Amino acid sequence: MSKNLPFLFLFLGLVNGRGNPPYPWFHYEHVFSPTIYVDQSGFTNFKTIQSAIDAIPSNNLRWICIFIMPGIYREKVTIPGDKQYIYLKGVGIQRPTIVWDNSESLVASPTFTSYADNIKVEKLQFVNSYNYPPMKSAGGGKPLKPAVAAMITGDKTAFYECSFAGVQDTLLDAQGRHYFKHCIIEGAIDFIFGAGQSIYEECKIVVNAGSFGERTTGYITAQGRSGAYDSNAFVFKNCNVIGNGMAYLGRAWRSYARTIFFNSSLSNIIVPQGWDAWYNRGYEGEVLWARVRYFKESLMGITIESRSG
Repeated sequence: MSKNLPFLFLFLGLVNGRGNPPYPWFHYEHVFSPTIYVDQSGFTNFKTIQSAIDAIPSNNLRWICIFIMPGIYREKVTIPGDKQYIYLKGVGIQRPTIVWDNSESLVASPTFTSYADNIKVEKLQFVNSYNYPPMKSAGGGKPLKPAVAAMITGDKTAFYECSFAGVQDTLLDAQGRHYFKHCIIEGAIDFIFGAGQSIYEECKIVVNAGSFGERTTGYITAQGRSGAYDSNAFVFKNCNVIGNGMAYLGRAWRSYARTIFFNSSLSNIIVPQGWDAWYNRGYEGEVLWARVRYFKESLMGITIESRSG
């Protein structure tokens, strides 16, 4: 616990501060020029999201906004590393949905992949439809396999009012500084995982592990910090955890995993132990898991942990 105390004190200062946000670039007001429109009807610039991204020049240095009209877009969408400063924005009351069905591998399966820095996404839904929506019965669906809805590897990436839906490995928060606000993230097993340095603020975390029977226990996070001096961590601030079945808040994907739930509402679906060491039993002293000022079953508690049972 002593190795993690400096980080924990720094974290508490950040989340309780009244000054500038911890990552001010998340909140910049940008002038977007030009603007591209995507609509499946064909009456706008492009009919697919990927074709709009492909049209942006490599090594672009000015913000370009892509407005996406309502609809279900059945396509894989990838933002290459050389196409920065893209703002994807869904339009309409019904958020545009990007859907793909794939469970080949962590790298091949994502419905949406972003390799570039300086990306902003707003009001879009990302779904990997492999085993989703989940079917309630042991043999009612396909075998549980990693099926990623979104993979984020670029730095300075922000999501506002987006949703990510899947079952296993829904959101691969791989690396870089990321910010999620007013988002919905749904899954059953390790459905927020990776080594991102990320803040999830006022998000809804939805566990669907109960759809696969009583024998399936869910895991919300699998944080992948692999070294003592790595700066990455998952921080959930003012979030709401709901769903069905039972689930752990997380398990340690790597030996130095760091995950914090701060001032968040945890429903009674959370396993009392809270955390699982996974492959890192015996090294729990290197792992930081914390529940700080959390709410459970309408009761308030203060728990700071660096352990696994």
